[in-house]
Amino acid sequence: MGQPHAPQTTHGYRQLFKVTEYRRRYAPRRAWYNYFMAKKANEKKNIREEELRKIAVENSNSISLHDKYNNIVLNFQGVKVGNLIGMNAADIGGVYNWSPSRQALMTGAPVTGIVDTKYGSKQIVCANPILGDDGAVAMTVITALDKSLVDRYMDAQKDPNEPRRVYDVSIDYLSKSNFSDNAIVAESPQMKQVLTTALAVAATDSSVMLVGSSGTGKDVIARYIHRHSNRSEKALVPVNCAAIPQELMESEFFGYVKGAFTGANPQGKAGLFEMADKGTLFLDEIGDLPLNMQSKLLRVLETGEMTRLGDTKPRKVDVRLIAATNRDLKSLTGRGLFRSDLYFRINVIPITLADLSERAEDIIPLADGILAELNKKYGMNKKFAPSVRERFLAYAWPGNVRELRNVVERIVITSESSRLEADDRFFENPENAPAETSRALPPHPAYNGTLKGVLAGVEEDYIRQALDTNGGSVAKAAQTLGIHRSVLYKKLQQIKQRDA
Repeated sequence: MGQPHAPQTTHGYRQLFKVTEYRRRYAPRRAWYNYFMAKKANEKKNIREEELRKIAVENSNSISLHDKYNNIVLNFQGVKVGNLIGMNAADIGGVYNWSPSRQALMTGAPVTGIVDTKYGSKQIVCANPILGDDGAVAMTVITALDKSLVDRYMDAQKDPNEPRRVYDVSIDYLSKSNFSDNAIVAESPQMKQVLTTALAVAATDSSVMLVGSSGTGKDVIARYIHRHSNRSEKALVPVNCAAIPQELMESEFFGYVKGAFTGANPQGKAGLFEMADKGTLFLDEIGDLPLNMQSKLLRVLETGEMTRLGDTKPRKVDVRLIAATNRDLKSLTGRGLFRSDLYFRINVIPITLADLSERAEDIIPLADGILAELNKKYGMNKKFAPSVRERFLAYAWPGNVRELRNVVERIVITSESSRLEADDRFFENPENAPAETSRALPPHPAYNGTLKGVLAGVEEDYIRQALDTNGGSVAKAAQTLGIHRSVLYKKLQQIKQRDA
């Protein structure tokens, strides 16, 4: 006989009943709860997948993630997600003329530049490396935007009817791959001299002043100088001084710390000088800087230090300055509209760019280059008729190279024939008058401020001129000015106090 079972106690039956009753009553509820939780999780997953699909299909930006070997591990490029995953960036190298991701992996620093594709389009690509615990690049985040979208947006802002806006400054990474000397046409003696001077000054850190009418290519020469300088591996930060509202200039140039003012970025923001540290700051239309910003700019250039808004600690910056203007800064200093000390500080190496009508040798090569660029962009094979070249040489080009580009594009886009002809409708000023008669005379200078202030500016300018003419001799300058030497010393002291 086997061992008899232990007799069941009342307590044992009661426990068995409780367990059975719990399962009967609550197990179905638990099953429903698990079902709904699983359904909810699945819905969340579906939402994420739908969001990913929208990012891939509807976003104009290209976003990808590369590992430390430049393998693509994540990709949203307006195509099916994952079709490039697992490939190495080198495997699709034939599509692009250079690789920002490779540059970022090699240098460990963010890289931004314009990339040409074999399909004729251009992209603005940013490669941002992420470092691991060992300090080496662990992965790289690549973002890209169609350059034509940016160009159309920026062109819209040039409309005088549009309100001025402040734009985030893009940093140009100007390497040999995405900026070529072939972009500059220099057939005329004037442009050859410009390039010779620019190449000589590029080897130094001297400030450069580019002077020329609007559309003569001052920004192209600035890029040329930067590319041939010892700062070429660092950033070139271009700034249009006329496009920044005065009330925001200080925060744009010097940045600000967290909580500096209402509406500021909660994390703070680096200014233009910090962005250009160890690189080049290109200030276009510098004549439009207000006087209060001129004094602050001068201080940074002389001390190499700047302070963010809301901060008390100065920051060291090492910036090479290239300025550009289409105005007569010397005249502005005499009228008290531009600080003379800043003028002499930035006008170390002046380079003057002649108007296009004064360098006729460059007109046809420039037009041919623009035509070749447009043919490649739109998949065309159009050519100029001989009459077009003759018309180009006879025209005055008051808008300089910029107008030439507009006219060539207008002819290419609107002409149905592959043989391009030109008539009056393509030109802003159809009269083929010589350059010296087609240009309007410059307007009479408009003085600004009180009479006392204007007279003080003219007096200061003439005093400085007298000192320069007499080699800095106060005695000789006083004789030239027809005043006593003690009077001149007093005036110089007043000028020094105003500049302080």
